[in-house]
Amino acid sequence: MARYTGPVCRLCRRYGDKLYLKGDRCSTPKCAFERRPQPPGQQRFGRRRRVSDRALQLREKQRARFIYGIMEQQFRRYYRDAMRRSGVTGETLVRLLETRLDNIVYRLGFADSRAQARQIVRHGHIDLNGRTTNIPSCALKISDVITWSEKGRSTEIYKIMQETLQSKEIPDWLSVDSANMSGRVLTQPDVSQAGAKFDPAVIVEFYSR
Repeated sequence: MARYTGPVCRLCRRYGDKLYLKGDRCSTPKCAFERRPQPPGQQRFGRRRRVSDRALQLREKQRARFIYGIMEQQFRRYYRDAMRRSGVTGETLVRLLETRLDNIVYRLGFADSRAQARQIVRHGHIDLNGRTTNIPSCALKISDVITWSEKGRSTEIYKIMQETLQSKEIPDWLSVDSANMSGRVLTQPDVSQAGAKFDPAVIVEFYSR
């Protein structure tokens, strides 16, 4: 399945919740979901059609996929990886998604959205443990250090993120050094720390059929 390239605000309206796909814009009155919270498309009035359990599970899976910007085959691989590991499959799946490099760059406040974080990594603006990497899906471990590369520090986006970093909320499982614009992974995140806007147990049910 190809990557979604349409208007991302339409996704928030489709799934009935803010997915914060446009970063800070989603917290302003300009947010499309605030102005038009109803689903996209022609509105039909009258008796509502019953949604099956399978459709609800699919919707939850798609919600998670769009939040992290992952294609179907890649998301399915994350699920299979979570199945092979010990522990609760749903919680393990969330950890695998949260410890992606592009997500951690976003969580550290180095980008306004995951899409922007993915682009920053792709362009070689991020160093991982002192080495430049351009792989957004790179899995990070405890004690890994994320910094801006020499190339990244010369960009305009670096200056903007440096000015706005103090206003960003950093999760407890990460630490950030605003002076040096660097971050570190302290622990593995759990579901509550990740603040997931989807139910991982429902996704496990979807793939278990």
